[in-house]
Amino acid sequence: MSFEPAGPSDPADSADSADPADPADPAETIRRGRRPRGADTRADILAAAQDCFAKQGYRGATMRGIARQAGVDSALVHHYFGTKDDLFLASLALPFDPRQLLLPIAVQGAEGAGERLLRMFVRVWDDPEARRPLLALVQGIFDPAGRSLLREGFLSIVLIPIGVAMGLTEPERRMALVASQIAGLIVLRYVVELEPLVEMSGDDLVAIYAPTIQRYLTGELPTS
Repeated sequence: MSFEPAGPSDPADSADSADPADPADPAETIRRGRRPRGADTRADILAAAQDCFAKQGYRGATMRGIARQAGVDSALVHHYFGTKDDLFLASLALPFDPRQLLLPIAVQGAEGAGERLLRMFVRVWDDPEARRPLLALVQGIFDPAGRSLLREGFLSIVLIPIGVAMGLTEPERRMALVASQIAGLIVLRYVVELEPLVEMSGDDLVAIYAPTIQRYLTGELPTS
């Protein structure tokens, strides 16, 4: 079973290869072909992507624009990072690809997914090595640009596709509710370090939170 986003990431991204170059922009002709010896092309692209996503948001940034800022041909961006979604997740500097982490949950269907999701969440966040970059990402949501990236990027690339893969009705609405519950737990347990949440075992957290997550996934939701 494949685990892909439900639709194109961004019309601007899909049009990158078709848009004509801007002849007035000298960056468009910078260093096409072989890079100077010693240049770290991948790092240059990643730095340009981080800057573009931060300044323009997920939707506003394009692969072509990132290539221009990095001073490379856009084909090199696709060569090193694949799709815009892949590049966006790489720019977050996470220790793993969350799509691959969530894939086993998605392929098993919606029943029991609340418990599986919470167990995976606690296992990752209770690992100090994994938690450090995740905390940096969470702290970024207090900045307007960070909120935009989370809303336009992470939710649409990671969370909504897993809801679609589970076969949920109203996946956008349900996964937003799931995200709200998990985000609250992250802030209070791992950022604020609020008692008694800090001292609770993983099993206790799963027992308390999983039924609520499951209700968001498969329970009846009020209609507007």
